[in-house]
Amino acid sequence: MRNAFAKQITELAQKDPRVVLLSGDIGNRLFDEFKARCPDRFYNCGVAEANMVGVAAGLAMSGLRPVCYTITPFVTYRVMEQIRVDVCYHHQPVVIVGTGSGLSYASLGSTHHSCEEMGMLRLLPGLAVVAPADALEVRGALKAALRHPHPVYIRIGKKGEPVVHKSEPEFVIGKAITVREGSDACLLSAGTMLPVVLEAADRRAAAGHSTKVVSFHTIKPLDTALLSDVFSRFRLVATIEEHSVLGGLGGAVAEWLADQRGSQARLLRFGTADEFLHETCEQEHAREHFGLTAEAIAAKMMNDE
Repeated sequence: MRNAFAKQITELAQKDPRVVLLSGDIGNRLFDEFKARCPDRFYNCGVAEANMVGVAAGLAMSGLRPVCYTITPFVTYRVMEQIRVDVCYHHQPVVIVGTGSGLSYASLGSTHHSCEEMGMLRLLPGLAVVAPADALEVRGALKAALRHPHPVYIRIGKKGEPVVHKSEPEFVIGKAITVREGSDACLLSAGTMLPVVLEAADRRAAAGHSTKVVSFHTIKPLDTALLSDVFSRFRLVATIEEHSVLGGLGGAVAEWLADQRGSQARLLRFGTADEFLHETCEQEHAREHFGLTAEAIAAKMMNDE
């Protein structure tokens, strides 16, 4: 996904001289082509992420379209105040990209996990929160973010994630993408969990259950039209995310659902528990720990139907 981001921002920067890339001491070789083609529009801000976001806000106030990029925990938790005050308070169209989101860097320990940042950031007025599913959605998300008149946060994986879509889908912030139709239950997937969610749907199909699968890539603003549709038609709707069950997609949908009348569907939320993972492991093992596997998701849904 990060390679797709690097390629896409290089293409966009060549077409739009307002695009500026700021890096928090990461991705120097990744952005070699960007630097070669746009040498005056790449800034390595070093291990000073708060300053990077402040600089980006100033660039945006000057009419440029800055994009901040570094590892997710360092461009979110570490700089919450600057995102809130420098960017959101002033309604500046800064794009903030966190790489290695969720449990992507499980092998580096809890300091590099980011399972709370979507819930934290979606509280900020005017900030869109986006979690693309694969490299093709990353390309669409970046294009959409640079067209968006307000700040956008995009969380991506690292590299090697499966590509789900056969071609780049139409990507609109706040409008989910239906990947598979179904009639019994609906799975709303955020971010890089989509391949796991599709496998869970396959397992359900083998047991005779028809499942709609949606790439629900925008956590804020929610696609309320799609939510209204699926909660009126299905018996069971589940949210799946590599993020805490508190505050992220599941929390946002639960809040929306609490204000609705007449819903026939039950909501299930799959995500990480309200705890730190006190072990160093690979992403696959971390997902198993939190029940974020196709087998676990399919089994729980069939038990609850």
